Amino acid sequence: MKRTKSRATSFDVAALAGVSQSAVSRAFTPGSSIAEDKRAKVLEAARMLNYVPNSIASSLTTKRTNIIALILGNMHNPFYVHVLNEFSRRLQGLGRQILIFTVDPGSESDDAILRALQYQIDGVILTAAQLSTRMTSICHERGIPIVLFNRYIPGSDASGVRCDNVGGGRLIAEAFLAAGAKSFAMITGDPKGTTSQDRVRGFVERLMEEGVRRSEIEEVPGHSSYDGAASAALSLFAARSRPRPDALFGINDIMAMGAIDALRHRLGLRIPDDLMVGGFDDIPEARRAPYKLTTVRQPIDQMVARTLELMHLDEPDRPIERGIDLPLPSRLVWRGTVPVPPAFRAAAAEAAAADRPESG
Repeated sequence: MKRTKSRATSFDVAALAGVSQSAVSRAFTPGSSIAEDKRAKVLEAARMLNYVPNSIASSLTTKRTNIIALILGNMHNPFYVHVLNEFSRRLQGLGRQILIFTVDPGSESDDAILRALQYQIDGVILTAAQLSTRMTSICHERGIPIVLFNRYIPGSDASGVRCDNVGGGRLIAEAFLAAGAKSFAMITGDPKGTTSQDRVRGFVERLMEEGVRRSEIEEVPGHSSYDGAASAALSLFAARSRPRPDALFGINDIMAMGAIDALRHRLGLRIPDDLMVGGFDDIPEARRAPYKLTTVRQPIDQMVARTLELMHLDEPDRPIERGIDLPLPSRLVWRGTVPVPPAFRAAAAEAAAADRPESG
């Protein structure tokens, strides 16, 4: 028995609804101009005929597929799960679909982009760290914009939107200093990634401005993961022959959380009494009761919105904007892993109110 059946076309729907074929197309296109009564006729006719728009056939006419490729480089970090959710929500609201590709942290993104190009995508959003100038040129020559999310790549003419990671690193250093910390340590992430490097740079520069020597700031790699940070924290604090630092900066929240769990449950340290801990990202998990992590909040909503603006999806004939770098400001969120100095108590109370679930 054949599996294929004759399918209703837009012309069939138009004939049944008594409208033009272009009206059928507008009825299924979000934001298109069409009278509500006419849209209702089209949708009712489509329901009766079991009609579903054929996006592949439409793309042959418009040369647009309404598919955006999202290249993710670290799905072990919950931050990017939330980023994926926000991009999916925004793009679907614009009548577009998202195609997801993943690459190993620190790996080149070229192969993933080549796979994405097989689907006649309209744009690429890249959260992974590595991208060759050749691959950028291939996409741009095809009229496909590449926009970097939360990173920049030196030497690339791809535009990007990111958090001000240097400024965020400075905010964590200032929180530690204001709380009275005198000695410091870091658990770092991807050594090739500009995101991790910038957070380290901001943190270190701010401490050095207060007279802390770079050699005095201890550092251990956490491989941008919960487990990696837990192991790093144990290696940093177990069996020490010198006094432990007062404050620990996890370059992202998931590493800060891994360190907190290891230090509490394996070494019996009290946070923040024995050790202050700060993170970066403000993922929802960091707000939960076991952590109440003092951290830097990335403006995800703004970053996603500006990324999509740079792609000009509704203006496919507009020239691709190249080499734009948009750093957006972050903000410090005070919670329970760093003692709150008197001058910051109002900000801490604001964060606590925002974290409190709504009643009703």
